[in-house]
Amino acid sequence: MFQLPTYAPDLNPQEGVWSLVKRDIGNLAAADLGQNTRAVKSKLKMLQYRPHVIDGCLTGAGTGLVLDR
Repeated sequence: MFQLPTYAPDLNPQEGVWSLVKRDIGNLAAADLGQNTRAVKSKLKMLQYRPHVIDGCLTGAGTGLVLDR
């Protein structure tokens, strides 16, 4: 068993992904929750088609992305 710190963003690859999402929608003045939700989904959809960006987040956490080609 390994004792991990309570908050370790360097060990959580999703922190990098959320950082990218928040960077793009950080200044969004959403009129309602639905608009905010659509903006997040849109950014996540764009990231879905950019595996090199996701791989960068995973590499920063000490893991990597394996692509079947």
